[in-house]
Amino acid sequence: MGLLFTWLMRLAAASVVLVVLGVCMVYYLASRSLPDYDKVLKLPYLTAPVEIVRDNANVPHIFGEADPDVFYALGYAHAQDRLWQMTMLRRTAQGRLSEVFGTATVNIDKLVRRLDIYARAVASVDAQDDRTMLLLRAYATGVNARLDEINSSALGRGAPEMFIFNAPVSAWRPADSLAIIKLMGLQLSGHLDKEVLRARMSLALSDADRLADILPDAPGSGIAALPEYAQLVPGVSRFAEATEMPTHPLSPFNRSVFAGASNAWAAAPTRSASGGTLLANDPHLGFTAPAIWYLARLQLQSGGVIGATIPGMPLVLSGRSEALGWGLTSAGMDDQDVYIEALNPENPEEYRTPDGYKRFETRGSIINIKDETPITITLRWTDNGPVLPGTHYNLASITPPGHVASLAWTVLSPKDTSMAAALRLMEAQSVQDGIDAIEGFIAPAQNLMLVDRENIAMKMIGAMPRRDVQHQSQGRLPSPGWIEANRWQGRLPYASNPSFVAPNGGILGNSNNKIVDRPFPNHVSFDWGDTQRVQRWQRLMQAREVHTRDSFIEAQLDTVSFTARSLLPLIGAELWFTGEAAPEGTPLRKRQRALTLLAGWSGEMNEHMPEPLIYMAWLRSLQARMVQDELGPLASELTHVEPLFIERAFRDIDGASVWCDVIQSAPVETCADMARLALDDALIWIEETWGPALETLRWGDAHQATHDHPVLGEVPILRFFVNIRQSTNGGDNTLQRGLTSGSGPDPFHNVHGAGYRGVYDFADPDSSVFVTSTGQSGHFLSRHYDDLAQLWRRGEYIPMSLDEDLARAAAVGVTVLQPRP
Repeated sequence: MGLLFTWLMRLAAASVVLVVLGVCMVYYLASRSLPDYDKVLKLPYLTAPVEIVRDNANVPHIFGEADPDVFYALGYAHAQDRLWQMTMLRRTAQGRLSEVFGTATVNIDKLVRRLDIYARAVASVDAQDDRTMLLLRAYATGVNARLDEINSSALGRGAPEMFIFNAPVSAWRPADSLAIIKLMGLQLSGHLDKEVLRARMSLALSDADRLADILPDAPGSGIAALPEYAQLVPGVSRFAEATEMPTHPLSPFNRSVFAGASNAWAAAPTRSASGGTLLANDPHLGFTAPAIWYLARLQLQSGGVIGATIPGMPLVLSGRSEALGWGLTSAGMDDQDVYIEALNPENPEEYRTPDGYKRFETRGSIINIKDETPITITLRWTDNGPVLPGTHYNLASITPPGHVASLAWTVLSPKDTSMAAALRLMEAQSVQDGIDAIEGFIAPAQNLMLVDRENIAMKMIGAMPRRDVQHQSQGRLPSPGWIEANRWQGRLPYASNPSFVAPNGGILGNSNNKIVDRPFPNHVSFDWGDTQRVQRWQRLMQAREVHTRDSFIEAQLDTVSFTARSLLPLIGAELWFTGEAAPEGTPLRKRQRALTLLAGWSGEMNEHMPEPLIYMAWLRSLQARMVQDELGPLASELTHVEPLFIERAFRDIDGASVWCDVIQSAPVETCADMARLALDDALIWIEETWGPALETLRWGDAHQATHDHPVLGEVPILRFFVNIRQSTNGGDNTLQRGLTSGSGPDPFHNVHGAGYRGVYDFADPDSSVFVTSTGQSGHFLSRHYDDLAQLWRRGEYIPMSLDEDLARAAAVGVTVLQPRP
C-alpha cells in the first residue's frame, strides 16, 4: 500500500509539473507575439524616417515627412496590434473562412462567394485614382513589413490565435482594403431582410391592412398602398418553412435589427457656449473583443488627422483635423432590391428578361475546407445581380417553383470609388470641401455629419438607385425581375442626396431616423432605422439655449427611454393602483409590486435599478402574446419590440386593437387583458431567472455587454481571458444604445452598440475626447487589450489631442521606422 501511495504521489507531482510546464510554454509562445513598441527598425520602401509615438492609451501618433510613409506606418501599426482581426476580415470578404474553421463556416463562405464581394473589390482597384493607389500600396507595404518582421524574428506568428488555428497569412494587397469596405457594407445592410420579411408577413396576414401595424412606417406622410405580395408573385405558399441564417460569430450576415445604427449631432457657434462648433458621434456595430475600432493619429501634409479607424483600411472614418470634424450614421437608404427571376422551363440555365430569355453569367468557385474535400459551387449572375440561395434570409419562402431570387445592391459595384472619396475627406479643410470631396462615395450609404470652425452640415453619401416611377413594389417587396419598370435605371445624381447646411436653428442631428419625406422614386427609403431615440435627442437639444462639450457628452450617455415613458402609461392605463388587497406571494400581489415600482420610475435604463428589467420583460411578453396567433411561426422573427406597433394597437389606430384579441379563443380579449396577462408572464420569467425579490433586481445583470472574442469566446478556460463582460446602462431605444440580443437564454444581453464614442470641440480642438469599448491591442495578454473597457462602461473618455508634446509626454513606446539602404 505504501509503495502504491508513493507512486500515486509521484504521478500527481509529475502531472502538476507537466501542467505547469505546459502553461509556461503556452504563455511563452503567446507572449512572443506581444509587440515591442520601443524600437528602431530599418524597412524597405520608405523614403524618410517615420515615428510611431504611442501615448499612454496606446494610440499611435504617426509622424513622417511624406503621406505615403505615414500610411505605411499605419499599416505597420494595424498589423502590430490587430493582425488576427485583419486577416479574419479579409478571409470573410474572400469567402475563405472554411480553410481555417472547417465545415462550421462553409455556409458563410458560400453566401459571400455568391455575392462575389472580393472579385468586385479586385475589379474596383482599376477605378481608383493615382493618389489613392499610392496610399493603398503604401499601407499594404507597411502591413507586409510587419509580416516579414514576424517571420524573420520568430515573433510568435504575430498573434496567439495563429498557434491555435493554422491560418497562413498571405501578403496584403490594395484590393484587401477595398474588400473590407464592401464587407462593412454587408454588415450594415438591412433592406434585403426587410423586403423578404415584408413579403412573408404579407403572405401570412389574412387582413392586408394589418401589415401597416406590424411593420409600421416611420411617422410622416402616408405611403401609397402597395399590392399584396401574392399578387406580385403568385404561387408562393402562405407559411413556407423558414431556414436559419448562419450564426457563427464571424458571420457578416445580420438581421435588419442588427444592421448598424449610430448617433451624430452638431452645434453651430450660435448654439455653443464657447462660440465654436461641436460634433458628437457614436457609430453602433456588434460588440467583439477586440472592438472593430482602432484609434490613430496621422500627421499628413494637409495637417494632423485623428479618430477611429478599422484595421485593414487606411481611413479615419470618424474623427477630426485642425479644421474639420466628421462623423457617420447609417443612412437607411434603400440600396438593395430583391428580384424574382423566372427560369426558362425549357432550359434552367436561362432566365427571363424584358427581351426574352438570356443565359446566366456563370463561374465556378472552389471552397477549400479544413480536413474535408473541397467543394465547387457555381456562381450565377443576372442583369439585376447575383443569384442567391433560397436559404439566404429565407428567400425560398417567398420564391415560387421555377424561379430564383437575385439581388441588386450598390455595394456590388465593380467601379467602387468609396476609398478614394474617404481619403479625400481626410484632407478637406471646410464643410463645403468635405461635401465635395466625398461625392465619389458609393457604399455603404451613410449620413455624414460635418463641422468646421464656423459651419455645420449633414450630407447623405452613397449611390442612390434610380427607380422607375412605375416600379410595382417601389422597392419595398421583391418584384419580378423581367419587368423593365422594376429594374434599376442607373443612379441618381449626388445633388439629389439629402443635405442640410447651416440650419437656422444651429443644431443638426441624426439617430438613424427619417430625415426627408419625398415622394417615390426620390424618397430615399421607406424603412428608416429609428423612431424613438430621436425623440429624446430633440428634448435634450431644445432644453438648452447653448451647448458645450460636456452637454454633448451627457446626451451621448443619456439612458432615459422615451419609449418607456410613452408606452407604460398606455399599456398600464387600466392596471395602475387597481385590484383588491392580495396576500404576499400571490400573482396579484406580485403584479401590484411591479406596477408600484414602474409608477414611480423615470424611464432611466440604469444598470443598478430593477424597473428597466421589469419593463423590458413586460413589453417582450406583451408583443409575443399579441402576434403569436396571427403570425404563427413567423412570430419568432420579431425578436425585438416594435414600439409603434404597440402604440397603434393600444390606441386602436385604424383598428389595430384587433391584435389584442386571441383568434382561437371564444371571448374577445382587450389590450388591457393582454397587458395584464403579459405582465404576469414577465414576472414568472423574472422569478425563474433572477429570483422573487423584485426590489433587488439589477438591470445590469441582465444587460451585460458581451465583448466576446469571435473564435475563442466559447473555448473553456480561454473564454475567461479573451471575453470582456460588463454590466451596462441603456437599452434598445436610448441614446446610449445597448441593443439586446432579443433571443436565447439571455435575451437582454447587450450585443450591439457604440464601440466608439467621440466628441469634438472646435472652440478648443485639443479638448476633444474619444474612446473605444475595449482597447487598442488585439492580444489578450496585452494590458491594452481591455484597458479602455472600464472607461467606456463608466462613460469616460481619453484626450483626442493633436498636441505632439502631449503624446510624447506619457508615451508607452516610440517606434522609429527608417529606410533600409
